[in-house]
Amino acid sequence: MTSTTETGIRVAALGDIPEGEALKVEAELTGHDDAIAVFHDEHTYYALDDTCTHGRASLSDGWIEGGEVECPLHSARFCLRTGEAQCMPATIGMRTHRVEVRSGAVWLYPGQEPTG
Repeated sequence: MTSTTETGIRVAALGDIPEGEALKVEAELTGHDDAIAVFHDEHTYYALDDTCTHGRASLSDGWIEGGEVECPLHSARFCLRTGEAQCMPATIGMRTHRVEVRSGAVWLYPGQEPTG
């Protein structure tokens, strides 16, 4: 059987995730230990583990702007491209995942590092 890591998971059609918004993909679907948030910012899609490393809040509920997501609980910010913590109170970065746009859809590859 082929894993979702190899084939990817179709999570949305293009246009389903508005600019500046995120989609939470539940752990049961990804086979990962955490839900994964797929973000749409500046015409690009990114994916990070959904649970903030500081406050245990859902980053898919955060504010997305300028290549960063801000946690809705304590305002920690993370780089969408690298997952690095950008400010206190977070000191631990987020795990990133590969996202690909193909055939008019957004595909998530849980556990794969982003390319480019």
